[in-house]
Parts: sequence; C-alpha cells; structure tokens
Amino acid sequence: MAAGLFESFVAAVQASLSVLLVMCYGGLAAHLNIINRSHLRPISKLCVRIFLPALLITKVGSELDLDKVDRYAVILIWAVVCHAVSFLLGMLGHRGLGMPEWTAPSILISNTTSYPLLLVSALRETGILDSIVVADETTEEAIERAKSYFLIFSTVSNLVTFAVGPRLIDSEHAPEDDEEDSGKDDNPHGNSHGDAHPTPDVEANEQTRLLESHHRPALPVRRSTFFLSQTGEANRVPKPDRRRPWFVPHKRWDRLTPRVKWWLLFVYDIFNAPLLGAVVGAVLGLVPALHRAFFDSTHEGGIFTAWFTSSLKSVGGLFVSLPVVVAGITLFCSTREAKGHHESPVRDIPWPTVAYILFARFVAWPVMSVGAIYLLASRTGLLGSDPILWFSLAIMPCGPSAMKLLTMVQMAEGSRESEKHISRLLTISYLISPLLSLTVAGSLLASQAAIKK
Repeated sequence: MAAGLFESFVAAVQASLSVLLVMCYGGLAAHLNIINRSHLRPISKLCVRIFLPALLITKVGSELDLDKVDRYAVILIWAVVCHAVSFLLGMLGHRGLGMPEWTAPSILISNTTSYPLLLVSALRETGILDSIVVADETTEEAIERAKSYFLIFSTVSNLVTFAVGPRLIDSEHAPEDDEEDSGKDDNPHGNSHGDAHPTPDVEANEQTRLLESHHRPALPVRRSTFFLSQTGEANRVPKPDRRRPWFVPHKRWDRLTPRVKWWLLFVYDIFNAPLLGAVVGAVLGLVPALHRAFFDSTHEGGIFTAWFTSSLKSVGGLFVSLPVVVAGITLFCSTREAKGHHESPVRDIPWPTVAYILFARFVAWPVMSVGAIYLLASRTGLLGSDPILWFSLAIMPCGPSAMKLLTMVQMAEGSRESEKHISRLLTISYLISPLLSLTVAGSLLASQAAIKK
C-alpha cells in the first residue's frame, strides 16, 4: 500500500505539473508579446461556442448508450449535490463569517472542463490508471470514457456558471431602483443617454467581459429574488443588463418590463451552447440509429463517422488545452497590470478569505468527495461497477476556481479592488494546483480499495 501510494502520488504530481506547464506556456506567449489580452475575447468565444459543444457532442454521444444511462444519471445527481454543498460553503463564508460576496462564486464555480480534461490526459502517460481499468477494455478507452464523465459534470457547472453565478455577485453600493429609474420620463425605454442602439449580445465565457460598455456604463445586475439581499428585501424588480436575446426584436425588447427582461435573460443564459451540445450528444447516443450513423465504423453503418464526426472530434480536441493556455495569458496579463499600477502582489490580499476558499477547494472537498465515493462504492451498489467512474466522481468537485470569476465581477460592476483580489486568488489557486496530486492519489487508492470489497 505504501509503495502504491508513493507511485500514485509521484505520477499525479507529474500530471499536475504538466497542466501547470501548459498554463506557463500561455504566460510565456504573453511575456513575449506574441498575444495580449485583446486577443482573448474571440479565442474564448470560440472555446465556449464551438470547441466545447463539439467536444460534448462527440464524447457524450460516443460513450452514452441505453446501457450506460444509469452512470450518467449518477453524475448529474452528484453534480447537483456538489454545487449545492459548494453554495452552502460559500454562503457560510459570506453571510456567516462576513467575507466578501465573491467568496460564494469562488467556491461554487470551479474549473470543471479544461483543467480536469488535461489532467486526465496527462495521467494516461503515467500509467497509474491501469490498475482500475476493467479487463475487457484498454486504458485509452477508459480514459476517453472518463472525459465524457467530466464533461457531463461540467454541463451542470456551466449551467450554474452562466445562469446563477453572475447573479451571486452584486454591487454593494448599487443604486436603488428609484434612483436608477430617475430621468425616465423623457425616455420611455429607460435609456437616460438617449442611445437607441442596444449593446450587441456578449457570450458568457471564461475570459471576456460579459457586459461591454460601448457607449455607456452598464447597469449593475441585481440579485434575483431567490437570493435575498442582506436587508431581506426580496420583492424588488431586478434590473436587466444591456444584453438582449437574439430571438427578441429590438422594438419588442424595448417595450418589455424590467422584470420580464431579467427572466428572459435568465432563461437565455440557461440554454447556453455547452448545454445544447450536451443535449445533442445525449440524443445521438441514446437513439440507436443515430448512434450507429454518427459513431460506428463505416462498414458497420457509420455514414457520418469518417467525415462529419471526425471533423467535430478535431475541433473539440482544441478545447482540451487551449483554455488552459488562455488562463495562463490572463493571469500573466493581470499580474503585469498590477505591477504597472505599482501594486504589491501580496499586499492587501484578504488572506482569511483566500485561505477559506483555498481550504474549501483543495482540502475540504477532496476529503469529503473521496470519503463519500469510497463509502458509496464499497458499501452500496448506487455507483455501479465502473472504477473509472468512481475515480472521476471523487475528483470532480475539487481543484482551482474557474477563470470566469473575473468576468463575473466585471458583469456585476464590482469594484476594482474586488477584481484585483479575485485575480490574485486565481493566481494563487493555479500556482498551488499541483496539490491536487494528493486528491488524485487518494481517489485512485480509494477506487482500488473499493474494487477489493
């Protein structure tokens, strides 16, 4: 057991360092001025709108069939439980311990896509997963299935990120509704600047600003009625932002009430591109005729496999490493900007808040998830008989916070100080991300022990 622990830990450290180095390559590119922050928006939009949906369609569709539905149902339930617990931990820090309001989304929203996908790919090279691969499949097949598990978990995470996450962050000093509505008598559409041209839609993604202020400052996003304000007032009409769903014409949008606009945008954020990609992949996987046409070999009836599905795999494969490279660019640019403002990288950091968030993500969640999955896998039949599934479930809620936190605080018109603190939190999180090696080793040993039960 001791030798197995040491070998597993060393292999996990190597895989974690591999992911960290990929991020450093992005920072190096920014340092050499090969790329800068202005280039990140189109890259991030490509990742969220094209690359990730393509990856979800191919991975989920190829791995999902009627015999494996129960496994994916387990992942969805586990994802809901994990995000609910993370939300409670975040609100405990914010409401119970008086920490800043960005504490809740920092714990709630972790990097559930690019980072774990790249980590699992790196683990393939170490060979430590061979011990939990079933006899009738190869390690490569098991790892590809593990990627589909992580992608299903990330679907729930993306839904929380796009629809709920930005609404958890609210400007502490946002004007009251009456103040915001002042001066509307001269403008029936509530635009005090008299600008009739709405701001183009901006996709919620990892690095870009979600609300761009093209000709006027964006209104702060109000917290929804099911997230009570500190004064307990839940009956205010939340103010809409400047975005507009593409399917609503400009004139009709201007005539809608603020409450209707807010709920339309909420629903619009829920049905994001990654979710639609997951739904399409599930349909292709669960319908036998479609599964055969899109994922079987050509001589077995796969009429789309060699050309259409192959192209989606090529595009989706770009998502695995590119967002990690972009994360390195973002962190380097943020650090360089802080130095340009003569700000110390460690001074004025709210260390109690940062320590609480890091403890939740790198200590509390690994202990809870590995322990819970081991008990469920060894003493019940709820998780099935796939050790790779057990291993993946244990890792899913752990790891660093997501880079999209920076865009959320911008969306909520947060202060420059909050944005600075979140940027430094993310920098520290990814620098210490090799600590996830302990979770990887623990998850592997727990899966091995559960097999013997």
